[in-house]
Amino acid sequence: MNPQLVGVWENMRDLGLCALAHANRHAAYHSMKNEKWADFSVLQAAHAAEILLKARIAQEHPLLIFDKFPPVSGDELSLEDLFEKGRTIEWNDLPARLWATTGIKLSNLSLYGEFGKIRNGIQHFAPMLKQPTSKMTLEFIFGVIDPFIHDCWGLYAVDYDEDYEPYVNFISSLVNDEILFLVSGEAARCEQYWNADWAKASRVYREEMSRRIEKARSQP
Repeated sequence: MNPQLVGVWENMRDLGLCALAHANRHAAYHSMKNEKWADFSVLQAAHAAEILLKARIAQEHPLLIFDKFPPVSGDELSLEDLFEKGRTIEWNDLPARLWATTGIKLSNLSLYGEFGKIRNGIQHFAPMLKQPTSKMTLEFIFGVIDPFIHDCWGLYAVDYDEDYEPYVNFISSLVNDEILFLVSGEAARCEQYWNADWAKASRVYREEMSRRIEKARSQP
């Protein structure tokens, strides 16, 4: 492997996690000054998913994320050649490439495909959506990205939020929308600071989240 490509996947993963934290911030909070705040969460979440999927593929080999290679002028492809002339895999082709290269099947594939359409619609048009874009973003993050990063690297989407008080406000937004999420050991240890109104949630949701919290508490 070209030494320039070593560690590329780790940089991609870190960038994707930063985009995920930004998406969580825009989906779970509101802005009085930016009317496109919720819509922006869709773009950020889709961007995060795309980078994170490519990062896992690149973990096998960085060249596997490319759909088209530039002409080789020397003995090997340089990082500059790939940056300037290479073309990476498109959104709709990522799940198949992920499975072919890693054996990982993406959870909620239909949600992944539908969210891509929503992202394209928001970018180019003004779609009439049946529910708030912020809730759709959270459903996508915790239905697709959350199980993916946990299966790949043992990470939890709930740990990525740009609030200066982690978990306090973010988890209350998840509970209000009854978003099921994987609970990290760190989040479980901070449960007493969660500002969540569990009484308004359905019994089924409360029971499932209670089970997940107990499981997280048993983690070292």
